[in-house]
Amino acid sequence: MNTTTEQTFSSKDAARQHVWDTLENEKAARFPFPPHDRIPNFAGAKEAAQRLMNSPAMEDIESIKINPDAPQRYVREMALRRGITVYMPTPRLRAGFKRFDPNAIPEDKYSEAASLSKGEQYAESISLERLPQMDLIVAGSVAVTADGKRCGKGHGYSDLEYAILLELGHKPVPVVTTVHPIQIAEDFPTEAHDIPLSLLVTPEEIIEVPNPPGAPARLEWSSLTEQDLEEMPVLRELKDQAYNG
Repeated sequence: MNTTTEQTFSSKDAARQHVWDTLENEKAARFPFPPHDRIPNFAGAKEAAQRLMNSPAMEDIESIKINPDAPQRYVREMALRRGITVYMPTPRLRAGFKRFDPNAIPEDKYSEAASLSKGEQYAESISLERLPQMDLIVAGSVAVTADGKRCGKGHGYSDLEYAILLELGHKPVPVVTTVHPIQIAEDFPTEAHDIPLSLLVTPEEIIEVPNPPGAPARLEWSSLTEQDLEEMPVLRELKDQAYNG
């Protein structure tokens, strides 16, 4: 199987483009197509999810934040089946966060609840102050490295979500991801706000990161524009709390 593990990239954009192109060329991408400009779905995503669920990282997990992208749908479903409450950021954070309580969802509907297209009817909108301390975060990735670096599709939403939790006073928790081996690079540049990975899970193996990069600082309000606050009301709410509380 071809992988990117021997390649070092001069930029995140170069790493992303290589991953997207290679997944497509190797026919390892799965619906939705094309894999470009998104967290790519990949062959073996279900197996990677099962491997994660069987790992020590999932022991004693009660509350978990999982991204809304296609390859992590299986993680969301399997978490619900295990009785774990799933918290999911809405796409582009436009509607804040959703809560999926496995006790309030019929067991035969867990698959629908985990689906982005059908899950809304099983979701409860949850305010920032009701977000609990997470036990684990599952992030989608475009490219990763074995020493815990991650890049998403380039919009920074996972980094923002992590920073929001820190701004709320939550303690840092491990971040894991499920990926295809093609998505693993040797190296690429990172930025201070990037979330660190503690565990990479592929369909074939678990890669533990002994010394993950340091957790990012809290929200950099100066880097957020008025348009960001308009498009993501949850940020406006948090800023009002921060400056008026």
